[in-house]
Amino acid sequence: MSERKPIKGMSKARTEKLIKKTLAEMPEKAAKKRAPHFVANEPSASTCAVRSNKKVVPGVMSQRGCAYAGAKGVVWGPIRDVVHVSHGPVGCGMYSWGTRRNLMQGKPGVTSFPYNFTSDFQERDIVYGGDKKLMKLLREANELFPLNKGLSVLSECPVGLIGDDINAVAREMEKEFGKLVIPCNCEGFRGVSQSLGHHISNDSIRDFVIGKHKYDEEPGPYDVALIGDYNIGGDVWAAKPILEEIGLNIKSVWTGDGEIEKIAATNSVKLNLIHCYRSMNYMCKVMEEKWNIPWLEYNFFGPTKIESSLRAIGELFDDKIKKNVEKVIRKYRKEMDEVIARYKPRLEGKTAMLFVGGLRPRHTIGAYEDLGIQITGAGYEFAHQDDYDRTGPEMARDTIIYDDVSEFELEKFVDEFKPDLIGSGIKEKYVFQKAGIPFRQMHSWDYSGPYHGYEGFKIFARDIDMAINSPTWDLVKSPF
Repeated sequence: MSERKPIKGMSKARTEKLIKKTLAEMPEKAAKKRAPHFVANEPSASTCAVRSNKKVVPGVMSQRGCAYAGAKGVVWGPIRDVVHVSHGPVGCGMYSWGTRRNLMQGKPGVTSFPYNFTSDFQERDIVYGGDKKLMKLLREANELFPLNKGLSVLSECPVGLIGDDINAVAREMEKEFGKLVIPCNCEGFRGVSQSLGHHISNDSIRDFVIGKHKYDEEPGPYDVALIGDYNIGGDVWAAKPILEEIGLNIKSVWTGDGEIEKIAATNSVKLNLIHCYRSMNYMCKVMEEKWNIPWLEYNFFGPTKIESSLRAIGELFDDKIKKNVEKVIRKYRKEMDEVIARYKPRLEGKTAMLFVGGLRPRHTIGAYEDLGIQITGAGYEFAHQDDYDRTGPEMARDTIIYDDVSEFELEKFVDEFKPDLIGSGIKEKYVFQKAGIPFRQMHSWDYSGPYHGYEGFKIFARDIDMAINSPTWDLVKSPF
């Protein structure tokens, strides 16, 4: 990958001075712990110098989620034909699939179950245990919605503290119901972020789901699975047609608009295509080791990345797929060129700073660059070292990379680099909008989308232009 052109006004000295100045305003102990989490980017470095996947410094406001959020809100919740039960207090139980706009097909209550099921832990349950209550809840849920294809049980913090054995309950209920009942020991206090919740969910799928079913159709040479796509705003529905157009057969999706029996049979596919590396790389590696299924990371944000990803996918198949890849690229290039011709003159030379969950600061850079927008800073809430190693080459030299950045730190960086747009999460949205800074909520596409695929790029370009060039910003007094 060729190194990005330097961004005007950016230098290593400026970035390092900003980091030093920001740390100087913190207590000495906090500053010492936070210092390794910021770095001026060095794209050619084999390993990104930023430190990640560490516990949050007490007193520093983090944007991270917990292990339960990673399991329920990311991995399990989007599976449409399973009843998902949160075992614990009602507050956490209200964290449903709906919070991330994981769109799904089906008739609610019949073929899809977009509801919150919670055991509503009370004080007496803390004292006496909640196993019997969980059994009663599972029986009631299965009776109310008998067409479900399985039930998941996701444990919250108190369950781990008092020792409720959800695994034993799941085994007993599975025998009673004659269908999958999957335990996921994802108590929120486990690990340092929601990333562990992804890993625990992968382990649950590995131990209790994968291999439990087979596809009705005979295996074919073009059978693939989409891994780590949660159908935010319909992203899966924008990506699947492209892959099907080049001749691939999408057998299952993990887990946006997913179906549990198709997920369970994924061990028979020929290739896993992974979108969100952070949340599902564990499972791809499991299937590679156990069933010899290769995997490839792909990126469908923006035409440049779509084309390179399609060609990389094509290289893993025969000449038929390779020819189809070039045919599809030619088909959509004119359409994409028209989108770029419309919006790039309005966006050329603008800058943006990104801070999202576990893949989008890296994956969406190409889409911004297709529109002429330069990324001056990027970071993640819960990324690991390998995520940052993949991010460095996507960023220009001397831009700032930050891990688990706090509101205080991000405001300091924004004040210095004065971006034309911030792409981050819901917690940051109103802080920066009130400051008069254009913003797009990049966790769930700000109630828009899809942003993935060719159709998604049209919407992405429109939304970014609408955010940056809206005349309403002239009515807001900016601190800059």
